[in-house]
Amino acid sequence: MANHYRFSSMLLVVGIAAVLMVISLIGLANFQKPQPVLAKATFIEEAQLPNNAACLSCHMVEGQVKEFPNGDLISVVVAPETYGSSAHATLSCQVCHTNISGYPHPENLAQSSRDYTLQYQNTCNQCHPSQASELMDSVHSKAMAEGNPNAPICADCHNPHQQPKIQKDEQGRLMAAEHAQSAMVCGKCHSTIYEDYAKSVHGTGVLIEKNPDVPSCIDCHGVHTVRGPSGGAAFRLSSPKICADCHTNEEIMSKYGLSTQVLQTYVADFHGTTVTLFEKLDPDQQINMPVCYDCHGVHDIRPADDPLKGLQVKQNLLATCQKCHPDATENFPDAWLGHYIPDRNRYPLVYWVNEFYKYFIPTVLGGMGLFVVSDIYRRWVVDRRKKNAVPAEDVENREQTQSSKGLQTQKDLEKDTQPGDEKRQDEENS
Repeated sequence: MANHYRFSSMLLVVGIAAVLMVISLIGLANFQKPQPVLAKATFIEEAQLPNNAACLSCHMVEGQVKEFPNGDLISVVVAPETYGSSAHATLSCQVCHTNISGYPHPENLAQSSRDYTLQYQNTCNQCHPSQASELMDSVHSKAMAEGNPNAPICADCHNPHQQPKIQKDEQGRLMAAEHAQSAMVCGKCHSTIYEDYAKSVHGTGVLIEKNPDVPSCIDCHGVHTVRGPSGGAAFRLSSPKICADCHTNEEIMSKYGLSTQVLQTYVADFHGTTVTLFEKLDPDQQINMPVCYDCHGVHDIRPADDPLKGLQVKQNLLATCQKCHPDATENFPDAWLGHYIPDRNRYPLVYWVNEFYKYFIPTVLGGMGLFVVSDIYRRWVVDRRKKNAVPAEDVENREQTQSSKGLQTQKDLEKDTQPGDEKRQDEENS
């Protein structure tokens, strides 16, 4: 009986020990470091890495596709190495795929690959509210609101499983490679425009020379607040300022020997003055006054000395002027000074004529003004004083006249009284 009791006790102890061992193993398993998406991604703090191993164990297998009822096929492969080096490496799959928590996945009712992409249209908003707010005012969002399902959303420009972190320099500007990549992203939809841009003076500078000073698509059209001609007359009227952002920058233009007076000279002439007035008074009114891209081109801008399109070539400039001035003759372009203010070295004749009139006109107008002021002073001040004030000579003359009149009167009186006295004397004598 005692042996049986000891055996039962030993079994109980062994059972308790086994249970405690299992609990300990489970606890150790829970406290293990999470499985990183990419072991080589050591630059990410391991404590932030999600455990996406369960999802990637299936989605890392090459060749997997999803077919939609309309026949569209999309790849569902997510490479751990690519995702691990992306900007979303610290996010678990369920942050975006909120309706998927296990396998098999719930049925998706999308009829096409585009329908499937649009299901995630607002997913990015939860982590990127500022960009989402900017995007609402873009031409892309307006096109989507008007019923165009092909208008781009976030995932069309930023592949959520591959998008790397945006690389910027110390000033916050895009690195040269990122700058060029932005144009390529736009080219996925705007392929024809991209082909023209790639051959232009801007495109070669960005795509080939990797020059960050040269504008890419986003420098003119914006990143998330994308604007363009489809935005109406307002974009056309404001387009000179877009060009001026770079072309009035002394730091950039001095590197290439280009004038920074483009906006000043444009606004000073008839074309620019009219555009500026319309922009301020009636920004929604379409006008026919030329803006920068009417003369220089839009996406296919060529170097100024290009034999086919460069405006430094007189025949090319004449052809450009004749778009609006069909009667323009061969000497018509000579009036254009090429966005340079005349100085002693460039257009000296115009410079010295300007200098002459700079002093001649104020001198003439000043002399005329002085003459008018002096004439007014003479008429309104001097003449009135003459009328109101009696000169001293007049006073003396008047006194002398009055004295003379008094003496004369007295003599006359004496003459009048003398005959009477004589008669009276005669009577007394008789």
